[in-house]
Amino acid sequence: MKEESRRVVTKNRPISVGKADLGGDWELIDQEGNKKTNSDYKGQWVILYFGFSFCPDVCPEQMEKLVEAVDRIDDDKSLPNVTPIFITLDPDRDTPAHLGRYVKEFSPKIIAMSGSKEEIARAAKAYRIYYSAGPKDEDNDYIVDHSIISYLVNPDGEFTEYFGQNKTASEVFNGCKDHMERWNKQHGISVPKVSTAKG
Repeated sequence: MKEESRRVVTKNRPISVGKADLGGDWELIDQEGNKKTNSDYKGQWVILYFGFSFCPDVCPEQMEKLVEAVDRIDDDKSLPNVTPIFITLDPDRDTPAHLGRYVKEFSPKIIAMSGSKEEIARAAKAYRIYYSAGPKDEDNDYIVDHSIISYLVNPDGEFTEYFGQNKTASEVFNGCKDHMERWNKQHGISVPKVSTAKG
């Protein structure tokens, strides 16, 4: 009876079609102090990660993992390059110049983004990122609690996939590779690698 009940429920379950309602327009400032929008990266594959530079452990671990995945993608001649973008959730401390120094410790490929609190809030809302600054200690230091997710965005600027904290660099690489190959096939793109300018 249990099996029959499961079969009926499965048969009558609505099929979800379409994409998750994630992503959208944002306007921020890169580490060079230039205004950038999501439209500046149309035509490129992008991986977005939201974090903050004063994070003691999780963000550095995620950044190292993403850099490893990005390097593997860029080294694979059958795949297009991918642009990694780090968006701060702590604009009070993470100025563009400070972020520039921070991301350089991980890879020169990473583009860092800051902005006003309102601009950061809009970008985070578009990707449904939760974040909240904790109480300040005696040194005026604090931690920002936040969602730990990276987002793959396709050349049309559309959200394609997300990778949680538990994903390894290999899993991120394989996920990106799968989506890129599918994209190329759908758009009739053959494989010779074309270098894309970063930034």
